[in-house]
Amino acid sequence: MSGNYNFNLSHLPERTTGSRTNGVTMVMDKGISLRQAEDMISSSSDYIDFIKLGFGTSIVSKNVKEKVALYKKAGIKVYVGGTLMEAFLVRNKFDDYIKYITDLGCDAAEVSDGSIELDHDKKCEYITRLAKYFTVLSEVGSKEEGVIIHPARWIKMMQSELEAGAFKVIAEARESGTVGIFHKNGSAHTMLISRIVNKVKIENIIWETPQKSQQVYFLKLFGANVNVGNIGVDDVIPLETLRLGLRGDTFFTFLPEEMKQEIK
Repeated sequence: MSGNYNFNLSHLPERTTGSRTNGVTMVMDKGISLRQAEDMISSSSDYIDFIKLGFGTSIVSKNVKEKVALYKKAGIKVYVGGTLMEAFLVRNKFDDYIKYITDLGCDAAEVSDGSIELDHDKKCEYITRLAKYFTVLSEVGSKEEGVIIHPARWIKMMQSELEAGAFKVIAEARESGTVGIFHKNGSAHTMLISRIVNKVKIENIIWETPQKSQQVYFLKLFGANVNVGNIGVDDVIPLETLRLGLRGDTFFTFLPEEMKQEIK
């Protein structure tokens, strides 16, 4: 991707390109306008792999089909938030959900159970069924503050959902970054994360990291091509500079040792 940069600066970490399976960035569209979507594509499309039409915003936003078509034309996969699927499920309307996302033109789907209680075998059935037609991202973790899921349970669910056909599993943090893999204050559940990556391949996980400090944490822990999600529309370019060490928070992270010295 360095050919797309405005200067060929040395010692930048190698970034994955094209149809990425690693180094994925998932952006949350919480109801931006068609004009804003056009602007985002113009400035940032090279660095976006998935766009989530967050929670139930696609029900109430204007020009949703037009936005989906724009995103897909730019080579970005689009899906509606898993909370909306849960809203269909709790009303016993799964077939209507499939029709809805098909009519929108979505080429991806998210399966989650963060707001409702869903038998895990049933969740995996939904993943398998959707994976026949869509790229499926499945989300693991509760949206409720204070709900603790044992690491062994996180691991088992992630493994089962990948086996059921999920392209990636998403580690829940909400758009606030204060639940799931993070504490209420936004700091990381380090033990949980360590246990997860000991059993689940890092390239199969998208970490929800809406806060800059959380993005920095995972970039320093797993490198420039870690998969991250719930990135704000205005944070795509800033995130890419973090990935490349072109921002103070990760300035020395990817440089060789001989460059990690004070300049006098």
